Amino acid sequence: MKVKKILVSQPQPETGKSPYYDIAEKYGVEVVLRPFIKVEGLTAKEFRQSRINISEFTGIIFTARTAIDHFFRLCEEMRITIPDTMKYFCTSESIALYLQKYIIYRKRKIFHGTNGKFDTLLPYLIKYKKENLLWAVSDVHKEDSGLLDQNGITYTKAVMYRTVSNDFGPDEPFDYDMLVFFSPSGIESLKKNFPEFEQGDIKIACFGPSTCQAVTNAGLRLDIAAPSPEHPSMTGTLDAYLRKEAEEAAAAEEA
Repeated sequence: MKVKKILVSQPQPETGKSPYYDIAEKYGVEVVLRPFIKVEGLTAKEFRQSRINISEFTGIIFTARTAIDHFFRLCEEMRITIPDTMKYFCTSESIALYLQKYIIYRKRKIFHGTNGKFDTLLPYLIKYKKENLLWAVSDVHKEDSGLLDQNGITYTKAVMYRTVSNDFGPDEPFDYDMLVFFSPSGIESLKKNFPEFEQGDIKIACFGPSTCQAVTNAGLRLDIAAPSPEHPSMTGTLDAYLRKEAEEAAAAEEA
């Protein structure tokens, strides 16, 4: 097989288990989970420069668990006490349940959608549209606020964390046959870390149209695009690619 070492730009799982490791064992390749980007929280001093007073808001919109972590971290650093009357609006149930890490869930007013987007959360936002809502976001958030604007929802976006390049050390090897990306920021980090990067025979796999487009915009070659109707996940796409490569290698040996 031509592909022997794969870099997947995701953090290593806390459990030590990952479907990517299963793929590595299945095809006899080495898979390294190492993100090109990382999340960095704003300091209390940086957040104060936005002149946003968290205490003035009566509801919080969360579209990611990371936003919850940094919201409560900043409140603690700035010694802000969140009142029991605060309303929480989350775009999915899993995000809402994550609030249990910081509050007594059953004693708070918590509303959530079902699909991670605003369309199923919208009825609750419209019902409480008189609330003064704070939306905790990152500096490169992707969520579209169009539905909120169209329905007259009053909100203020507050950047509480940012995505930065997770730089490679001078002695860190970069000898991969395939790179797997999940965001345009990962492509930007690749170019930042290796400004003289030449793709050559290195395969690049991407998940999502925006990430795929970022590869082309960077002047690189996109070899594997996911998702597809046949393979909705990156792991399924990667498995199919390696299976085909293994079959071709076996056929070549027989010939």
